[in-house]
Amino acid sequence: MKIGIVCYPTFGGSGVVATELGKGLARLGHQVHFITYSLPTRLESFTENVYYHEVSISSYPLFQYPPYELALASKLVDVVTYERLDVIHVHYAIPHASAAYMAKQILATRGIHIPIVTTLHGTDITLVGQDPSYEPVVTFSINVSDVVTAVSASLRDDTYAQFAVSREIDVIHNFVDLSRFRRQQKDHFRLAICPNGERLLMHISNFRKVKRVEDILQLFARLRPQMAAKLLLVGDGPERQRMEALCRELHICDDVRFLGKLEAVEEILSVADLFLMPSEKESFGLAALEAMACEVPVLSSDVGGLPELNIHGQTGYMAPVGDIDALTRYALDILDERNLPRFKAAALARALEFDISVILPRYEAAYEKALALVV
Repeated sequence: MKIGIVCYPTFGGSGVVATELGKGLARLGHQVHFITYSLPTRLESFTENVYYHEVSISSYPLFQYPPYELALASKLVDVVTYERLDVIHVHYAIPHASAAYMAKQILATRGIHIPIVTTLHGTDITLVGQDPSYEPVVTFSINVSDVVTAVSASLRDDTYAQFAVSREIDVIHNFVDLSRFRRQQKDHFRLAICPNGERLLMHISNFRKVKRVEDILQLFARLRPQMAAKLLLVGDGPERQRMEALCRELHICDDVRFLGKLEAVEEILSVADLFLMPSEKESFGLAALEAMACEVPVLSSDVGGLPELNIHGQTGYMAPVGDIDALTRYALDILDERNLPRFKAAALARALEFDISVILPRYEAAYEKALALVV
């Protein structure tokens, strides 16, 4: 099968899932064509059966903002026509699904009929889609897609509740490639960070307010007097400078490191004892799944799709958003030397249920379902 994948090529969850999905499909023998404005971050090397088509945007004085959606639609028409794609799979409702629909209508006038599969990831529904400026387009794009999937039951239910969606949405959870995300022997990393055997806590995000990194620092400030520990914060974003200032105010900077963006996060996860995700909203929690695959238990909030992944009392714990006392109490329990091995084993066992080999056939079935609608 020849599959066109449209995604954001950045560090965000939707781009990561789309790229890893494409690479997995290519390993199964499918021909995968990525169509986006720059090379996806996890498409770091040559991969058999994987092709990349750059969407170039011309700048004209007439346009205050470059018309990316139009450029994307035109590129889709070109790639579908000359590469003879079987299906277009777009990740994120806007502008990808709307551009794909425009391309589909143009192609139909040429006698080419191609189905669209749209995957909803989270902020396209919970944040951007609720903006009155975009809501009609989001609703329309979902309803005219041939097959729609969501990365969690929570996100599916939010979509039904917030939009006038008149069609079925299939839940296909996010996945992890356990051939890459697995516990590795990185004793030298561990020794450099925790020279005196301290416990190591970790957080990875884009440092937006919704991730509540402040809660992590407050938790760590309360935990630190009770247990020797270090904290690694991976990623970057608008809240980082404020968090660095808060770290100084709490007098915990000696035990906290801001590492910025990292490519090989599996290497760092391999030395962690606890992964923290106290988000205000989280459609699934891909970073938490990747941590679990590396045998790291998860301490998270109880929102969105997180309860579909993190099993309270087994793979970690969940607490209400902003409940620092509960987070601190649960962190101490997980990190207790009598409990940590059990939590680590359960985290890995849970991650196995979301291995890419389990989830890929569900996407293949979605493509077959879409193809059957246009044949």
